[in-house]
Amino acid sequence: MRRRLIQSTLAVVLVVIAVFGVSLVIVETRTISNSAQERVESEAVRLASIVDSRILASENVNADVLRNPVSKDQYAVIRLPGKPPMEIGGKPEGDTISYTQHGEEGETVTVQEPRSAVTREVGRTLLIIGLVALLAVVAAVLLAVRQANRLASPLTDLAETAERLGSGDPRPRHKRYGVPELDRVADVLDASAERIGRMLTAERRLAADASHQLRTPLTALSMRLEEITLTDDPDTVKEEATIALTQVERLTDVVQRLLTNSRDPRTGSAVTFDLDEVIQQQLAEWRPAYRSAGRAVVSSGKRHLQAVGTPGAVAQVLAALIENSLMHGGGTVALRTRVTGNQAVIEVTDEGPGVPADLGARIFERTISGRNSTGIGLAVARDLAEADGGRLELLQAQPPVFGLFLSRTPPARKPDEDRPTVR
Repeated sequence: MRRRLIQSTLAVVLVVIAVFGVSLVIVETRTISNSAQERVESEAVRLASIVDSRILASENVNADVLRNPVSKDQYAVIRLPGKPPMEIGGKPEGDTISYTQHGEEGETVTVQEPRSAVTREVGRTLLIIGLVALLAVVAAVLLAVRQANRLASPLTDLAETAERLGSGDPRPRHKRYGVPELDRVADVLDASAERIGRMLTAERRLAADASHQLRTPLTALSMRLEEITLTDDPDTVKEEATIALTQVERLTDVVQRLLTNSRDPRTGSAVTFDLDEVIQQQLAEWRPAYRSAGRAVVSSGKRHLQAVGTPGAVAQVLAALIENSLMHGGGTVALRTRVTGNQAVIEVTDEGPGVPADLGARIFERTISGRNSTGIGLAVARDLAEADGGRLELLQAQPPVFGLFLSRTPPARKPDEDRPTVR
């Protein structure tokens, strides 16, 4: 592209020089020739007037008297009636410019000038025009190179930016070039880079969330399957298989919730459900792990509470809190239900050291963890709670008390939903 810009600019300049330069040469050549002719004519008229005045004054007319007014490049011949011609200057050789003037007393004055003088003057003019044209070409080339660099360099940068996007580097460059069209392309590429960056972040976040949320259920499911393989009692096999199927359904719900939240965290399928069922389900699943650790998990508080949300999502939030207490807490883990206003609250607490003071509410931020862990579990739990219109809070740091707040009132239906369907 750079070469094409230089070539096109140079071609335009050469065309302009050719058109105007040839015209200027023709005009200047004619002007110089006309000027030389006029100079010869004026010299002949002047000499004729001098001769006339001297004849009228009965003065002597000779070559010495007329020599000084004549230019050294000119040759003059004066012919008087009855006298030999008088010559002034050297007779030029070759082609000449001449003019003859007849005087009032019968004399004739012929002035000649060699055309070579005109040729030299035309040559000097052509040389000047050629130098000016050469300077114009050099200036045009320099300007063309500068303009080509100004246009080609941004295009090279934009191509590199597009190549970086294609190679998976979505960092925007925020570089502008002062050319509106190129700046618009840069804006579009930066916007695309930011959008691709958000998409990659969402994909990485989904992968991390899925890895974290599926780890514990898959471990529990594998334990159930191992127990099935180690027993020959049909009743035990049936019981364990039923529990395994329930866990598979929960895994399916976990995957569906993660995919839904990755597309739109506000999308929820809230229904009215019994909190006791979800709590008892979690207690049944986590008691074996707590028994293995020499600890216990219990529940207390108000029974038969109805809450609004997604049972699978609430189960995942409680599982994250119970697992967090198992990994970082100590002693007995207690789940207590209570009512505050129009909300049902599930508090999860343990007898461990609690949340460090320097973390506080930041415990829900991703990659924030008080110990060696991913720092994802509580962040995912908060997102799941907020997706159904609830919220997850740290009510007390030491000892730790987490509160899951759920609405007890179904969401208001839109006016269009109350209208009967007209068929």
